[in-house]
Amino acid sequence: MERKMNEAVAPAVSLPAAEKEIPPRDAAVDNLRSGVVLSVIFYHAFYMLNSQGVPSTLGVKGIPVLDAVEYFLYPWFMALLFVLAGISARYALAHRTGRQFWHERVQRLLVPSVGCFFLLDWIITWVLSRYVDLFGGSGAAVPLPVKYLVYCLAGIGPLWFCHVLLVFSALLLAVRRLDKNEVLPRLGKKAANLPVLLVLAFAVWGAAQLGNMPVITVYRFGIYGFCFAAGYCIFSHAEVQAVLAGRHALLLAAAVLCGAVYSVFYFGKNYGEQAVMGTFFTNAYAWLMILALLGTARARWNRETAFTRWMRPRSFGFFVLHYPLMAVLGWLLATVLALPAAAVYPLWLLLTALLLIPLEAAVRHTPGLRWWILGCKKSVEKQKSSVQ
Repeated sequence: MERKMNEAVAPAVSLPAAEKEIPPRDAAVDNLRSGVVLSVIFYHAFYMLNSQGVPSTLGVKGIPVLDAVEYFLYPWFMALLFVLAGISARYALAHRTGRQFWHERVQRLLVPSVGCFFLLDWIITWVLSRYVDLFGGSGAAVPLPVKYLVYCLAGIGPLWFCHVLLVFSALLLAVRRLDKNEVLPRLGKKAANLPVLLVLAFAVWGAAQLGNMPVITVYRFGIYGFCFAAGYCIFSHAEVQAVLAGRHALLLAAAVLCGAVYSVFYFGKNYGEQAVMGTFFTNAYAWLMILALLGTARARWNRETAFTRWMRPRSFGFFVLHYPLMAVLGWLLATVLALPAAAVYPLWLLLTALLLIPLEAAVRHTPGLRWWILGCKKSVEKQKSSVQ
């Protein structure tokens, strides 16, 4: 069914022989992507109440021991999302021209970036302004339009992922024009060997030293670029996925153990700083978890269920909408109602789950909002795309 839909998009595309061997996008990739999106939402409930000096939207401290959740998740979940984006990009380009691929990426990434900038970003900064004087005591004298633009500029939220992925998509098309014979993906196929895949942790470590923005630290072009390229060139091959699937239990056990040691070792330090994110330990752990989850998804999660069919077309909406919603809910629970932290965490997650679903549905069924926030012209039920 998926193959027929993709062929209908570009029936006259002439493809290199190497690309014709690529299978259509499968359930394992989509299910793992949905799982990462859910983990991002879960992470933010702890991140906004962190006690480790990591800048966040809320100026409220939570329960310090629960910060271990952040340490366990932060090194790898966004890197894995870029790996999945690279895999999906190769699957998509097997059935599309470069022009069609770029048009889709502009619609799915650039349009929401612009729309959310004006429609959602200001909410995040407005919540931050409840705790921080952004205008040095002169906020009352700042004209409302100027204040609105400042709020929009400062409230990036999770949209940074779309910005970085759009850059990588453009670079990918440029590289493909030079590598017309698919030399790089063919080389990636030769990595279908577990020792080779594990040794690539050194390449991840090296990439983590490059392209890091000094202020907005989430823009880590080096490591995320390597992960995107690895997804495209290496992990899009069935042979590589089969190697990981065959050792998924061992890899997952090792990754969880490494994550526990990592969380204890660095606990109390600002895990978002390059002093932590640039270490070999951090990047080796991230890479091991990526390998483990890719293998586990192929071995255990490569099937559709009623939940995964429901979740897949909604994951991007949940991704872009959850942060401003959680910021407002966190402010209400932790500051306005001044509930104890032990009550804030479960209520926060429960209310997010209850409100995010109808919020996403409302956006999905409103044509203007659907276009500017989700990048969709049609109702999302008619779309097969997700966060890519």
